Amino acid sequence: MLLPQAIWVKRTALRLPDAAAPWQGVVPAPAGSLQAPLRLLLIGESTVAGVGVDCQRQALSGQLALQLSQQLGRAVQWQAAGRNGAVAADCLQDLLPQVVDRHWDLALIVLGVNDTTHLTPRPRWRRNLQSLVEQLNGCVGQVMLTEVPPLGHFRALPQPLRGWFGLRAGLMNRDVQQVAAEQGAGYLSLDMPFEAHYLARDGYHPSAEGYRLWAAGIVRQLALSEPAVAGASVGAG
Repeated sequence: MLLPQAIWVKRTALRLPDAAAPWQGVVPAPAGSLQAPLRLLLIGESTVAGVGVDCQRQALSGQLALQLSQQLGRAVQWQAAGRNGAVAADCLQDLLPQVVDRHWDLALIVLGVNDTTHLTPRPRWRRNLQSLVEQLNGCVGQVMLTEVPPLGHFRALPQPLRGWFGLRAGLMNRDVQQVAAEQGAGYLSLDMPFEAHYLARDGYHPSAEGYRLWAAGIVRQLALSEPAVAGASVGAG
């Protein structure tokens, strides 16, 4: 039953476009701030590409940059390096080379949905995550890994496929936590509701409000953690 459902979903799913350019920008500092901009990078799958909203300002990258700027009282220079449908191997091969020639204060790796649904073997998944963290460590002050979204809550998926993907996503997320602990990276849970109002028209990606709440959850976690960027605590005002 699972295979026919997976084929049906692939054929019938509503396919939304990436968020419109630009995929990088600067949130200006409040008046009077003399701190250098926080350099923020997000790399990963469709949520980094901003699928579900019209522009990157409404997506995870833009919302996180805005809310970090407000929390820190400093400018945030941000870039989204994402691809709809990307797995971790795609990030290593195609996306990472575009950003490793610059220095970043904070980088978020946002992956897991496609590696879950594409049935990436877990040993390969762990190796790819490890390689991503290791290579980013050379140009990033603090690397953070985000939770694999709980596919068991994705209402666009029929049962029992949804439940099976949900179980597999949980296992893939254990690997994320393991890699974060082993590599000295941070781990960020996905702190947002999955009611219809917070999802885009495809029932799969966040809406603008969903992205806003996701970003707010990340900012809260960073504020409670050790200083996440060189020279400044995210909890500082």
